[in-house]
Amino acid sequence: MPMIRLTVPAGALAPEGRATVQRELAAVLLRWEGAPDTAFFRSQAWSYLVELPADAQTTAEDDAPRFLVEVTVPQGALSERRKAGLVQDATRTVLSAAGLDPAEALRVWVLVHEQPDGTWGAGGSVVRYADLVALAKGPADA
Repeated sequence: MPMIRLTVPAGALAPEGRATVQRELAAVLLRWEGAPDTAFFRSQAWSYLVELPADAQTTAEDDAPRFLVEVTVPQGALSERRKAGLVQDATRTVLSAAGLDPAEALRVWVLVHEQPDGTWGAGGSVVRYADLVALAKGPADA
């Protein structure tokens, strides 16, 4: 059930970055979650790009674009080390997509939301973390 959502002001991403950032962020999320690289798990890693009107985001200081990455994973799916790696790689991916230097990293915030077990449903059923672990251990073409 990994999901990643990038919220940006319109025009803040470079055209090439805008075309690839969603799949790149989904791949980052799957890698740090430790999911198998299978078609099934790739198809379950949903990635959203939310573009706000160009003037919809500001700070008390300036109008330079800021980037919000929200990640939703099952509770317990990410250790502290994996969260740190996810935050670092997601930040790097967004900076690259926007054509920004790593020195601009504070313009990217990453929020990790852990979904409590039993509170996510798919396909009309509640899906538990143990179900996902079992799927990950199954055949590669599951």
